[in-house]
Amino acid sequence: MGSRFPSHQLSNGLYVSGRPEQPKEKTPTMSSVSMPYTGGDIKKSGELGKMFDIPMDGSKSRKSGPINNAPSRTGSFGGSASHSGQLNSVNRAGSVSSGGVSGSASLKKTNSGPLNKHGEPLKKSSGPQGGGPTAMSRQNSGPLTPVLPTTGLITSGPITSGPLNSSGAPRKASGPLESTGSMKLSSASIVNNPAVTHLSQDDEYSFRKSFPKLILWSIILLFVMGFIAGGFILGAVHNPILLVVVVILFAAVATVFTWNTCWGRRAITGFIADYPDTQLRTAKEGQFVKVSGVVTCGNVPLESPFQKVPRCVYTSTSLYEYRGWDSKAANPTHRRFTWGLRSLERHVVDFYISDFQSGLRALVKTGYGARITPYVDESVVVDINPTNKDMSPEFIRWLGERNLSSDDRVMRLKEGYIKEGSTVSVMGVVQRNDNVLMIVPPPEPFSTGCQWIKCILPASLEGIVLRCEDTSKIDVIPV
Repeated sequence: MGSRFPSHQLSNGLYVSGRPEQPKEKTPTMSSVSMPYTGGDIKKSGELGKMFDIPMDGSKSRKSGPINNAPSRTGSFGGSASHSGQLNSVNRAGSVSSGGVSGSASLKKTNSGPLNKHGEPLKKSSGPQGGGPTAMSRQNSGPLTPVLPTTGLITSGPITSGPLNSSGAPRKASGPLESTGSMKLSSASIVNNPAVTHLSQDDEYSFRKSFPKLILWSIILLFVMGFIAGGFILGAVHNPILLVVVVILFAAVATVFTWNTCWGRRAITGFIADYPDTQLRTAKEGQFVKVSGVVTCGNVPLESPFQKVPRCVYTSTSLYEYRGWDSKAANPTHRRFTWGLRSLERHVVDFYISDFQSGLRALVKTGYGARITPYVDESVVVDINPTNKDMSPEFIRWLGERNLSSDDRVMRLKEGYIKEGSTVSVMGVVQRNDNVLMIVPPPEPFSTGCQWIKCILPASLEGIVLRCEDTSKIDVIPV
């Protein structure tokens, strides 16, 4: 007798209503193989070693989980694959045995990433791969350094340190290293950069400028009165004694002034050299000190205008002209038969100095418009006259960049600089700000005092005193 309700018989003989259940596919099972103790040897770590393309001990490949055979593909490579899930094994052309792999080449394929919609692992390449009968390796876990430390530890990132180029390789540099935030300034950007202090000729030492004007005019007035009185007495009583005394005193004072004008700069550099050095470790807040040490560039290195010397903290380029009887004057105060300054470029920025005495490093605040008194020796770079002016194209180019003419003039170019690694002496006031040791300009000018033995009158030094002896070591360029 038939029934409207379908029924079926179970395996134990009972009849139940309903349709029989459809057989379900067996869920793939995961199995793991215990790994022996490696002792820090990456070659014995199994799957971990395959991720780094390091050959393992033995050629037997381990597979976790059931493996289903797939249709064979034709190709010229034989390969062994290691999978972490249910993946299809691909049999390349060539015989594969338990003892090894035969073929024209071997392809090792490591899959530890996501799968695509067909169930195959996504292929990632970290660079160009060559074809032909060479071994190929595909990595799916990103670029890793195949060279490991001898300890067996795996570290992230490349072993080499330093900046990388666009392709991810370490950048190669053949010059001195620059800090991350540092930049080299061109002549155009120096003018508008607030971090650069621009110095003029007024910042240079001059005895006439440093001598007090009130005392100078007082001495002149006394001598004028002495000459008038001596002349009056000589004419009235015919006694020349007063006039002779005034003339002798005037000659003595004029000699002292001339001596200080000619040798005043050398006397000051000698004073700086004889001034005792101070240890930064024991220096107190607000103390006026002299520190000698090695220079290190700050965030804004300079470049010398003419010779293009990189990584400088101070640059000075001076162009002088000789004025004959009918020659043009280099400046309004240029006298005949003398050298006159026609152009001056002098710049300085903040830098670091490492103290010789204590080894500490201090930041010297010479940038951002600080008051500076430089005593940096310059060397003659080029001597030009009308007969050899065409034999120095670099000098002609330098003049053209500054719109300076070179029409039948006798010129001399001097350049001085303080580059990184030079030895300098700095005089200033110690200041500490947030555990940063700095040398800043003093609030008032510093007097050198009277040097009686050398017949040198006192001189005033304003701001930070910067002294460097003949750093350029430049010979005259043959022209």
